[in-house]
Amino acid sequence: MSSTIRLIIDCPDKVGLVASVSNFLAQHSVNILEASHHTDKQQNRFFMRHEIVASDDYLSGEHKQFDEAEFRKDFSALAVKYEMNWSLKNACKKPRVVLLASHESHCLNDVLHRWHTGELVCEIPCIIANHEKMRQYADWYKVPFHYIDFSDKARAFAEINKLLHSYNTDLAVLARFMQIVPDQICQEWAGKMINIHHSFLPSFAGAKPYQQAYDRGVKLIGATCHYVTKDLDEGPIIEQEVMRISHSDGVEDMVRKGKRCEINALANGIRYHLEDRVIICQHKTVVFD
Repeated sequence: MSSTIRLIIDCPDKVGLVASVSNFLAQHSVNILEASHHTDKQQNRFFMRHEIVASDDYLSGEHKQFDEAEFRKDFSALAVKYEMNWSLKNACKKPRVVLLASHESHCLNDVLHRWHTGELVCEIPCIIANHEKMRQYADWYKVPFHYIDFSDKARAFAEINKLLHSYNTDLAVLARFMQIVPDQICQEWAGKMINIHHSFLPSFAGAKPYQQAYDRGVKLIGATCHYVTKDLDEGPIIEQEVMRISHSDGVEDMVRKGKRCEINALANGIRYHLEDRVIICQHKTVVFD
């Protein structure tokens, strides 16, 4: 049985682009299982995500399995012609996701539960936290745990970065990890580190967003899942959740209700990333949900 492959493309928009890709796939006896397209007219840029699989005719012929290396080689010529940024990923390979947490457990527990039940298709090789009490959740799910002492922040982040590399991490998730990540690490893990912020960004960035929202008398609260960049809480947004509140809701009510937004936004953001549904374009994202 052949594997499902994801073909992701980002390039200048040109007439005949979709036809050229479709003809290429047909010539290589590849079936399209799912196709998503988007054109950003302001930037004149085209985005494409295809889930493909080798057809039965191809597998029953001279080739007994899909030759990914040959496909890449042949597609490269088309990619050069259309100035493509592109990737080809095997959907059967489970990305390795490392979770980072502080003293709040709701996002960490939710991600672990969704992973344990198979909703999030990935591997979780370890959990990193700067609070020892998070160990109990790692032990419950039988995931290796690393406590990091943050009395020396530079040393702590150096240790975290070393752990991320040692576990061959594909994605680092800040599941309410309440520490500001240094610029160097943000750049090194660009597009591979996501955060959940307890605010509907760009409103109320930084500390105590629920208090800020309460002080402004907002009627909607929310949470934002975004990629981490050197600019605090300003990375490309992947997913957002909102909830209506009223004048009778105090700060504690907003925090309680907001946690539901946080876990849903983070879970959806992680899933979109794991399924290669997110394409970063400058300060924004295209998300094929």
